[in-house]
Amino acid sequence: MHVEPLVWIVVVGATAALLVLDVFVIGRRPHVPSTRETSLALSFFVGLAVLFGLGVWYFSGGQYAGEFFAGWLTEYSLSVDNLFIFLIIMARFNVPAKFQQEALMIGIMIALVLRGIFIAVGAVAINQFAWVFYAFGAFLIYTAYNLAKESGDSDDEEYEENRLLKWVGARFPVTQSWDAGAKMRTVEAGKKVLTPFAIVILALGTTDLLFALDSIPAIFGLTKEPFLVLMANIFALMGLRQLYFLIGGLLKKLVYLSVGLSILLAFIGVKLIMHALHENNLPFINGGEPIHGVPDIPIWLSLAVIIGVLAVTAVASLAKSRYDERKSVMS
Repeated sequence: MHVEPLVWIVVVGATAALLVLDVFVIGRRPHVPSTRETSLALSFFVGLAVLFGLGVWYFSGGQYAGEFFAGWLTEYSLSVDNLFIFLIIMARFNVPAKFQQEALMIGIMIALVLRGIFIAVGAVAINQFAWVFYAFGAFLIYTAYNLAKESGDSDDEEYEENRLLKWVGARFPVTQSWDAGAKMRTVEAGKKVLTPFAIVILALGTTDLLFALDSIPAIFGLTKEPFLVLMANIFALMGLRQLYFLIGGLLKKLVYLSVGLSILLAFIGVKLIMHALHENNLPFINGGEPIHGVPDIPIWLSLAVIIGVLAVTAVASLAKSRYDERKSVMS
């Protein structure tokens, strides 16, 4: 897929402008967004992603459009899983409702920059070393196994601070008061200290970066085009904040989300390994020669599997939640 430098500049520049505008509006007006506000914003971002995909179809063909939609849906579903952790972080640090929107947006922007770095590194590695597909595939299968194994413990999930947060807390004074609002630093007892808002931003950014370890290999299993990888991540993260406020209560009803995501990651992991075998150059596998008998899974099949798994996961989760609610009422 050939993308002119001007297209890169215009599309990425326009996206960055939207993010800056969003942050500026939020910074001037911290509040709890209404259902109407979040619905309109989410519809706008989803519609924008669909239009982008249709534009790819028109200018570059159905193959690349299918790759974008498959990657975007996968990234979006993984981002929904992120929301569980975001909800836990907000509860863990007792973030006032009116500051949650700004905290989410800033954390997502940090994660977006870091994901951009991951995408650049991943693209270079894939172009230089064919064996990276083996590593990505094995990592996704391992992640899928862990996700499926831990899916039954989601109700008891607790947030544990990572090493960076513990290091910051041990070496820098942090106030527990939210009197400073959305400021990063304040003065307490004559000393400059970090605010809880700063710690929450750090927690959200680093947590989403950890999720990128799953999502970046996953989307490279669906498309090797850096432009499509970057745009799929941008669109998934752009709607994440609105999704947080719109379906925060609904997330607890998606009881089989982790199971569905584990199936998707395992499928993409197998797809990556099959692709690696098809282009093999490792000397200890088939004498360093490609194994042409191993087929590549076409993008239409990948897209069908992704949509099918997500649909079954949603329907089964909601059915299970309704059954549990009726059982609770009867008891």
